[in-house]
Amino acid sequence: MANRFDFNTIVSSWQKENPLAKSNWVGTFDQYLELVKANPRVTRNSFQRMYDMVIEAGTEEYIDFKKQVIRYKFFDDAKNNGKDAVFGLDIPLMKLVNVLKAAALGYGTEKRVILLHGPVGSAKSTICRLIKKGVEAYSKTDTGALYTFEWHDDNGELDGLLGKGVKVFPSPMHEEPLLLIPEELRTQIVEALNKGQEGSFRVSIEGELCPPSRYIFNSLIDRFQGDLKKVLSYVRVRRLFLSETDRVGIGTFQPKDEKNQDSTELTGDINYRKIAEYGSDSDPRAFNFDGEFNVANRGIIEFVEVLKLDVAFLYDLLGASQEHRIKPKKFAQTHIDEVIIGHTNEPEYRRLQDNEFMEALRDRTVKIDIPYITRWKDEINIYKKDFNSQKMRGISIAPHTIEMAAMWAIMTRLEKPKKANLTRLQKLKLYNGKTLPSYTEDNVKELRKEAVREGLDGISPRYIQDKLSNAIVAAQQNNKGSVNPFMVMNELESGLRHHSLLSNEELKNEYRELLSVVKQEYEEIIKAEVQRAISADESALARLCGNYIDNVKAYTQKEKVRNQFTGQDEEPNEPLMRSIEEKIDIPESRKDDFRREIMNYIGALAIEGKKFDYKMNERLHKALELKLFEDQKDSIKLTSLVSSVTDKSTQEKIDIVKTRLIKDFGYDEISATDVLHYVASIFARGDVKNK
Repeated sequence: MANRFDFNTIVSSWQKENPLAKSNWVGTFDQYLELVKANPRVTRNSFQRMYDMVIEAGTEEYIDFKKQVIRYKFFDDAKNNGKDAVFGLDIPLMKLVNVLKAAALGYGTEKRVILLHGPVGSAKSTICRLIKKGVEAYSKTDTGALYTFEWHDDNGELDGLLGKGVKVFPSPMHEEPLLLIPEELRTQIVEALNKGQEGSFRVSIEGELCPPSRYIFNSLIDRFQGDLKKVLSYVRVRRLFLSETDRVGIGTFQPKDEKNQDSTELTGDINYRKIAEYGSDSDPRAFNFDGEFNVANRGIIEFVEVLKLDVAFLYDLLGASQEHRIKPKKFAQTHIDEVIIGHTNEPEYRRLQDNEFMEALRDRTVKIDIPYITRWKDEINIYKKDFNSQKMRGISIAPHTIEMAAMWAIMTRLEKPKKANLTRLQKLKLYNGKTLPSYTEDNVKELRKEAVREGLDGISPRYIQDKLSNAIVAAQQNNKGSVNPFMVMNELESGLRHHSLLSNEELKNEYRELLSVVKQEYEEIIKAEVQRAISADESALARLCGNYIDNVKAYTQKEKVRNQFTGQDEEPNEPLMRSIEEKIDIPESRKDDFRREIMNYIGALAIEGKKFDYKMNERLHKALELKLFEDQKDSIKLTSLVSSVTDKSTQEKIDIVKTRLIKDFGYDEISATDVLHYVASIFARGDVKNK
């Protein structure tokens, strides 16, 4: 019998585990005060909750070229399997979190607009999206709990004060319940709540009720002749869950056509349908407090491309950031508690700098640069997030395809090194952690300092993603089965002709030259891999290593070597030793030092009771592989692949090499065959040149 689909069972199980069902707390105002006394952190403001949210996700410290860096795991987006993970921006994110920390402590940045500034596609929107998703999820946890209130007229005693037939009137701006405490009483209440509290957090009450709640509160105070306890008996406090889709605590505002947008989208507008009910358009109950500033109260508001907004909207930001107040039409200034974050591209920011009339906005802005990534491995991670075996169906991506696309992207963002002996490719490798002769960590720090605009120009990750997608779709249509670096590089190059953000022909030519550099680097990589696959016969490597060590031992101890075939003692085989050492550029003048170094290492291992293995010494391992490849390449006759004429014995050897490429280097059948043919053509060209 087929498995029966039982919807009710699934729903019941979900409800048992659903945090909303378990945590949907409702209580009286007195009960809320007891809750605050037990856990004062439920009264945190928006900046305090956001900072705690980031910190609670965990941190990791590391040293990057002598600079201590903190990585905030929140931006890994682990809860969503890294869907919006941010790579390579640990230092800008440190600056962002420091701003949040200062704001949480009340040091002044809570009165600023946080402005993320950088080139297109540098993850500004992703960071905002991560924070908004995080704030929403955090409000559903025990540690991120926050509360709001509603006015209740269950028995119809208030004669329509809440509205005709209305029994429940929620706070339209989801306000903190403690705002119901009158100004004159707050000091006494706060002292009582904080008395005997452990830890550094202290309850404070800042701000006033929004106009509708203040109207209802004052009406009840008049009706009950100042009996606050009676007034608060009509209040119900409930748990508040923030939600962007429900427009609760999370707002997003983006520029539109100036003719179709006005400030009421930020601060709310009159509800003309209710004017007849309440008799006046100045009655706060006849006003919709549903502008983006209103709905974002207690959470965060994101301004998309903030500096593209009309100047009139930017003025609204001044009071909202500095005073934490907004001015709805026909009403007094209204208190808000929210993080204001915007993002902009460089042309708009330059325009702001040049506009002397916007000095007030510049003064109330904390700018955080979000540049392009300049570390190769981080750029690779961006593309592997979207182009991987889990997402790709029916087609594979050959090894190094993504790496080469990322390499080109990084090089377009790096400034030309001022040192004549350093190329952009070498600079990329230094930034990526590779060591180069005569370059220390201090040198790399100096390179970064002198490159003022590094990461603010160059190719966007979006361009790379688009061209990777084009190459994959083209390969699927042509039944290629595999996408290789050359297909992607051809897409990258052809796209430059019509790149919407590149009009400078000189710059386009520079980028094309960098693509040539990447192609040369790719050729070197796959030649090395094929060489290693050919020379990956471990028994042959072990024999060659044993022969080398025997000769080195005899040489350093001024002894002779026993020839195992003739049984005669002979002088150490100098041509053999040099043929291996030259593969890793050991000069004649340094050969004695290198040989003594090897023997000292073997001796030290022997003292510890360990046996030497060629894999223990990376340089020697590489030299042995290159020597073995040189000895074997003629017997394998790889170049015969170019002519497609191979005998059975050669084909068997080539198949072994292909198997090693698949097993050890991550190739599949198609990409391994492609690489072998291409490397064979390189060797064939080399053979022709040698002739």
